[in-house]
Amino acid sequence: MPVWLREYSWRQTGAAVYLSLPVRGVRVTPANIFCTEQYLKVSIPPFLFEAILYAPIDDTNSTAKIGNGNVFFTLYKKEVGMWDSLTLANANKEKLQYLRENAVLKAHEKAKEETEAKKVTKQEHKKYALEATMKLEEAERKRIEDLKEKERQKVTKELELWKKQQEDAEKQKRVQKELHQEVEPLKVKKKEQMNKTSILNEGTSETRLKPTKGCPSSYNMFSENLKEEQLPAPRSAATIKINFTSRVFPTALRESRVAEEEEWLRKQAEARRTVSADLSELEDLKEEEKNPDWLKDKGNKMFATGNYLAAVNAYNLAVRLNNKLPLLYLNRAACHLKLRNLHKAIEDSSKALELLTPPVPDNENARVKAYVRRGTAFCQLELYTEGLQDYEAALKIDPKNKTIEKDAEKIRHLIQGTTQDS
Repeated sequence: MPVWLREYSWRQTGAAVYLSLPVRGVRVTPANIFCTEQYLKVSIPPFLFEAILYAPIDDTNSTAKIGNGNVFFTLYKKEVGMWDSLTLANANKEKLQYLRENAVLKAHEKAKEETEAKKVTKQEHKKYALEATMKLEEAERKRIEDLKEKERQKVTKELELWKKQQEDAEKQKRVQKELHQEVEPLKVKKKEQMNKTSILNEGTSETRLKPTKGCPSSYNMFSENLKEEQLPAPRSAATIKINFTSRVFPTALRESRVAEEEEWLRKQAEARRTVSADLSELEDLKEEEKNPDWLKDKGNKMFATGNYLAAVNAYNLAVRLNNKLPLLYLNRAACHLKLRNLHKAIEDSSKALELLTPPVPDNENARVKAYVRRGTAFCQLELYTEGLQDYEAALKIDPKNKTIEKDAEKIRHLIQGTTQDS
């Protein structure tokens, strides 16, 4: 049975009622207080206080302060005026029951409205957050599109400049050819005139300079000199010998592997001359698009702007044209890492390492990149042992690389942690 609290004090003004309820020895929380327009209830087991107020109050602005063993209520009246008493007097049980039930019902409706209002507010906040996210994504998409458009315009300008240079070169060749065609008949005509003149001069000299009996040898000597001037002797053939400067390798002579380095240079030269694609299939391509080096540079630019799919397409076409260049596979492996195509990244890195033989100082940097990229792909596939082997192989080539050493140490810790868990 609850113990009713009968002791309380109250005072009023025209606008508010001030009620003090002593609750010494018990702990009061806001959950113990229930208040509506005309009903006030304080339930603190085993104590209970209940009041059907004399007139309606503004329960939204009314307050309750808990402290020093008292609950102090400030109840603002809906209509200004003085109350005869705090509670409604001479009310029968049915009316009191009705007022209680009505107060509880209104409280439930108010709580439901507040819940709906919170739900609407939450939906509005979510909608605002979604719109803000969409705007950010649209701005990012526009930024990427602008970068692509700038890159496209730059490449278009470079291509137009290259075409213009080719057209100027063709035009210059055509003009030189036309000039040559115009000058050649003039040379032939001039030569014929010179020959006719020489023949006429020779005939005139024969008639005018007949040898006398006293000096026949002078005429013969003059004629021979004239013939020599008209018909010079042919040039003698000769062989020009060219001596090339021997290539100097960066490795010290006591440590050098000249044979392996020469083999690497020979393989690179052969790879440059290799064309592995059927050019009849690529006849629709432009002339520069049939050059693997141009495609590699194009792929590098696309990679730098974050367009990894376009970069992969450029490297794919370059590999179709020449499948012996290790840098094509190495760069395509970097794109696959960005796109999370981990198995393809491992395949391309392995192919690059296969082509980067024999191992010489000239290809050290490329081999380090191939091992690191393949090791990174292994680690992302959670194959930490294989990844560590590749990182250690890269460290053997470049032992002073602190970044690779730090990453290798992290992989060792991961392997140790996995071993301890198992």
